Amino acid sequence: MGKRRDGREAAIQFLFSRDINKDLGPDDFDTFFSLCIAPAGARKFAKELLTGMLDNLEEIDTKLEPELENFELKRLSTIDRNVLRLATYEMFYLDDAPPIVCINEAIEISKRFGTEDSGSFVNGVLDKMKDKLDRPLR
Repeated sequence: MGKRRDGREAAIQFLFSRDINKDLGPDDFDTFFSLCIAPAGARKFAKELLTGMLDNLEEIDTKLEPELENFELKRLSTIDRNVLRLATYEMFYLDDAPPIVCINEAIEISKRFGTEDSGSFVNGVLDKMKDKLDRPLR
């Protein structure tokens, strides 16, 4: 795995912890990542992702909600919800990775940490999200 995948996975692990302990925030990154086995470059990328995602969380959730047919964001599994949030952040707020790469990474991470159905669920939601982008998918 590369630095970026490791960073995304570390970010998901932090977000999982944050769902359990709502008080965790950017001030807790260093403490959390001191326990993380990801390499330094991956931790740096994870912090960048988390800072941006948390700063735009309300807007990200507003983008996601309409695409969750018959689901509510708050009722999704912690992994699925946070993988979707992170991928949406990368697709809409960053331009250093093509949206197709962000989607593929999200699917793989959700398969690794989520349930048997997480990969296909995440794929379905992000496939709808990509149609709302105003930049090339590749």
